[in-house]
Amino acid sequence: MRYALIMAGGSGTRLWPMSTKALPKQLIPFIGGRSLLQIAMERLDGLVPPERVYVGAGESTRDVMMERLPGMTADRFIGEPMGRDTLNAVGLGCAVLLAKDPDATVAIFTADHIIEPIDQFLEIVDRGYALAEAEPDTLVTFGITPTHAATGYGYLALGDAVSEYARRVDAFKEKPEAPVAEQYFAAGGEKYLWNSGMFVWKAATVMDCIRRYEPENYAVLSEIGAKWGEPETMAKLPETFGSLKKVSVDYAVMEPASQDDQVKVAAVPMGLTWLDVGSWPSFAETCETDAGGNALGAEKHVLMDSEGTLVASDDPEHLIATLGVEDLIVIHTGKATLVCPQDRAEEIKKLHAAVGESAGTDYL
Repeated sequence: MRYALIMAGGSGTRLWPMSTKALPKQLIPFIGGRSLLQIAMERLDGLVPPERVYVGAGESTRDVMMERLPGMTADRFIGEPMGRDTLNAVGLGCAVLLAKDPDATVAIFTADHIIEPIDQFLEIVDRGYALAEAEPDTLVTFGITPTHAATGYGYLALGDAVSEYARRVDAFKEKPEAPVAEQYFAAGGEKYLWNSGMFVWKAATVMDCIRRYEPENYAVLSEIGAKWGEPETMAKLPETFGSLKKVSVDYAVMEPASQDDQVKVAAVPMGLTWLDVGSWPSFAETCETDAGGNALGAEKHVLMDSEGTLVASDDPEHLIATLGVEDLIVIHTGKATLVCPQDRAEEIKKLHAAVGESAGTDYL
């Protein structure tokens, strides 16, 4: 059967101070009053039955996710006791589903994307499912047609066609420096796609890849999956899961698989509007803008002689006013206020760490 697994972990430190340990970015209702996770779940309507949509996230977020996701049931929440990178997040979910259904075909999604139009998205993902079902030795990834020379995304180097809708992935390219990104973009979407972080595969196939490429992680993940939900397994989970080597699924599975004769890696292009909402500049792209190009994420605002500035608040009654500023990020919450230049947004992660050291974890 077909399943969907939404990966909703991650700390979202580049969206601090609105994203916190208590309410991480995927649960903030800051996209038209809806959260990214809520949007991700709604986007899957009609793709697979709701009872086969699972969420993988930190165990510490279980209660708030149950509260904020209508129809979500505890048996479909796969809680990690701590973050151990994407191989183990994906591997845990697939191990649990494989134990449940040896023929499971699992699509992996993330909870921080805005994708439109949805009907085309569903059609493209359905093609991915069909390919993984028809060719069980194929790991399917979805590639985004680049719209600019991005340095913040990995790239898929495309090879020959493997079906009407898919191309072989010859190599995974790490996030490139600007000159290399320019070369990839100039080569066009026929040669390189952005790596979306979305996949479809047989659970048995990806677990076999983990067994061959990361055998120590496989041994732990498969044992947890086989006994998921049993009291003894869950009691030992912080120890067993915490022992796993931290490594990304791209590095541990997709890169070696693309060079492996036993499996194939195929990319299904997604020529859609795709936005990874992982930073304040990307959040700004979801907001209404005024004549000065200011992104308006605050209910109450007065921006005088200001240009290219993002203002956002989690309090609909709080007023943000600016005068004579350009290209700033101004974020207000009940516990902290952030002000920084747009071009230093990537450094907010470092600032987050400094806040923890100087002001204490209560502000994180």
